[in-house]
Amino acid sequence: MTIEELYKVIGGDYEQALKVLRMDKLIDKHIRKLSQNEIFDNLLNAKESLDPVAIFEASHAIKGVCANLGLVNLSRLASDIAEEFRTGSERKMSDDEVRAKIDELEDLYKRSVEGIKEYEASQN
Repeated sequence: MTIEELYKVIGGDYEQALKVLRMDKLIDKHIRKLSQNEIFDNLLNAKESLDPVAIFEASHAIKGVCANLGLVNLSRLASDIAEEFRTGSERKMSDDEVRAKIDELEDLYKRSVEGIKEYEASQN
């Protein structure tokens, strides 16, 4: 599997990643690190307490990481969550809706990680 094929499997935007990271070697390096990034765990840990600062910080970081990697669907979901908890913004979602959005992000993240693992296995 090529890096471009990986992006098709996980629903990412390869061209976006290439614009930011400029070469397949860097995309490969950083996409492999996604599952090791603690920001996803931080968001999941904050889901139950709905700590607004923790949720904002984690979801905002996820948005940036995923945008740079061309993982546009993950970035979009993380952005929705971050904007819900941005200082000065009025909440529009109920607590249950926020938790559902985080669950949706978690499911998409897990599918992406599975695709990345398949990609890694194909490289050996």
